[in-house]
Amino acid sequence: MPQRVVVIGGGICGLATAHRLAREGLAVTLLEASDQLGGLGTFFTSQGRSVERFYHCVMPTDTALLALLDEVGLRESVGWNPTSMGMIVEGEHRSFNSALDLLRFRPLSLANRIRFGVVSLLLRRLGKGKDLDGMRTEDWLRGLYGDKIWELLLAPLFGAKFGAAFGDVPALYVWQRLGRESNESVRGYPAGGYKSVIDALRAAIEAHGGEVRTSAPVWRLEAGEDRVLVTLPGGETIEADHAVSTVPLPALRAIADPDLLPLLPDDRLPYQGVVNTLFFLRKPLSGHYWAPVIRSGTDFDGVIEMTPLTGSERYGDRHLVYVMHYTDRESALYREDSESIARRWTEQLLSLHEGLTADDVDEVRVFKAPFVEPVYPLGYLTKRPAVEVPGTRLLLATTAHVYPDVTSWNSSVELSRAVTATLLRDARSPSTQESTAWSAESAR
Repeated sequence: MPQRVVVIGGGICGLATAHRLAREGLAVTLLEASDQLGGLGTFFTSQGRSVERFYHCVMPTDTALLALLDEVGLRESVGWNPTSMGMIVEGEHRSFNSALDLLRFRPLSLANRIRFGVVSLLLRRLGKGKDLDGMRTEDWLRGLYGDKIWELLLAPLFGAKFGAAFGDVPALYVWQRLGRESNESVRGYPAGGYKSVIDALRAAIEAHGGEVRTSAPVWRLEAGEDRVLVTLPGGETIEADHAVSTVPLPALRAIADPDLLPLLPDDRLPYQGVVNTLFFLRKPLSGHYWAPVIRSGTDFDGVIEMTPLTGSERYGDRHLVYVMHYTDRESALYREDSESIARRWTEQLLSLHEGLTADDVDEVRVFKAPFVEPVYPLGYLTKRPAVEVPGTRLLLATTAHVYPDVTSWNSSVELSRAVTATLLRDARSPSTQESTAWSAESAR
């Protein structure tokens, strides 16, 4: 009889984990609390088309994600397009891709423009052999770029991502990010959108005998040396040989029973949430995929134009734009009602783009997510929790575990691969098989 595994959380990490375990012959049940799978890849419908609530793209360096897409027959569906970066500083729009763009970047002095270009070119090399995990981002980058570049350009960028603690984030995270992204880059997007990826993974899990349940929140989780017990609202219980939790650590601690709770990593790791507003426009903006917004009188810190990557046809010949602000889930902005955010951010977007009027705005949607990015402390490599919870059959696969990799679908898929390998090793060990046989015999 195959061993039974419960996977908690139906984001990309949970889906990838359930897919691989089911393919290896284990009896898998995936439980997702909401009515949709996908986590940050969930979607809504506009004019009969599915649209992601939060922006996503595939990078050529996303080898783990591309391998997973290959497994479910979707790798060839990814369309690749060159994309570029802009920057909006004090209300002025600038291209920010080439050496010539940098030389024209007047917010910095000529000397600082040259310094920025040289350091940026060498930054990946300058980080090799250094203890960047124990070095503050501000200390490292301010030392390399100088005070002016840090204060005028870099501090606003990192502050937008990590909030008040931006300068304290380990420099290793920044260095690692450089290996995945660049200002001008080819990016990819699945022809059927990210919903096609989610649907394909669900179909693959079910084709191998797995069970996928949405609207199935876990009320309580018990985990011991020989089994796990999951209780759902209403009293339904699922007993399994192993469990994998992919939900954020604070959410996991909220469902852990009193015996399991002290064995879990503590939840003092802060998380940034996000407020994300989507605009369907009747005309394009600058044509840049990504443009940070600095000191320009807006609440949002960045503009993502999806149409240069995906084309406008999939949105009903409209142009899809995301604007966002990363913030703590307890902040006033996060708690503000969506209608007032939509009104204010529409006015701010119009103020940034000359020639864009209210008549050009066809539809506005606001979405929020509470746990998007952990704010990692210095020395996190030595503090990062293990995937195995000691003395239990519970494994963890969360964003708290992907560091120093950048939080992304690719890093989540890579983590799922490692956790799956660990679980399969344990499931196939003689001691586990004997324990399972003993439990089955005792139940007769």
